[in-house]
Amino acid sequence: MSKVTICIPTFRRPQGLAKALEAVARLETAHDVRVIVADNDAEGRAGFALCEQMKPAYRWPLDSVVVSARGIAQNRNALVEQAMRDPQMEYLVMFDDDEWPVSGWLDALIDTQRATSADAVAGSVQREFEVPPGRLANHCDGICEVRGKTGPAHEIDSTANVLICRSILNEGRRFDLGFALTGGEDREFFTGMARDGKRFAFSDEAVVYAYVPASRGSLKWGLQRAYRAGNSDMRVMLKYGLSVRQRMVETAKIVGAILTAPFAIVLFAANARRAADAIRRVFRASGKLAAVFGSHYNEYAVTHGK
Repeated sequence: MSKVTICIPTFRRPQGLAKALEAVARLETAHDVRVIVADNDAEGRAGFALCEQMKPAYRWPLDSVVVSARGIAQNRNALVEQAMRDPQMEYLVMFDDDEWPVSGWLDALIDTQRATSADAVAGSVQREFEVPPGRLANHCDGICEVRGKTGPAHEIDSTANVLICRSILNEGRRFDLGFALTGGEDREFFTGMARDGKRFAFSDEAVVYAYVPASRGSLKWGLQRAYRAGNSDMRVMLKYGLSVRQRMVETAKIVGAILTAPFAIVLFAANARRAADAIRRVFRASGKLAAVFGSHYNEYAVTHGK
């Protein structure tokens, strides 16, 4: 039996948070669980109030904190600091306030970590839509499913469903505050781990469902997400330094995506996945190019869902 802290960052989504906490209360596990919620809305405090209301009858120990400094990185760091106060915690597990896990989710993450000795393990993300997305939007990041083969993985780029071993946090690794409203703080976090030779794994059986409101289920939003991902990815690359070869490769990707996309869209018009990928690559390339010139896209300035 392991001691696990489940961390949920929240911002103005009390309905989603309630669904997440209800699902965590139904987990089928023998592990020792503690739950922490960090509310980044210092004025409304709806998430904090919900936790205070649920705490007396909740299945697991439930703590909640209010994080006044606005930003997703600030909120995640507050969760880490709060979790680290328990000297016996072995694993920190994190997902978002618009997600909820299946009953066997936690054990699947831990089983994969033990089988692979990975420093961090990501799980699959399946979607529940308010309105079904269109044929092109259905293939965009943030809208399509996240699935993979259970076992060792080359990389992790998201905290949407992830387990992190305490040893990583003991090293002082935290989320970069420079990505507070842009997103990409998770990509930066795991890129730093990879640079230090840490190991990753993926568990397809560790499933969380993510609610996708109508405002996030469109092709427009999917392309905005692609632009943001390209923008933050390039910022991470620039932070860690690009070799001459890497600069040449990234330049080729950007130019190639912009020049070939019109032909690819026409060529693959009958294939929604390939057409969407061609369009998405243009927006990712544009986001990367903007980052090179110092422009940042603040995706998390807007909240979707309730």
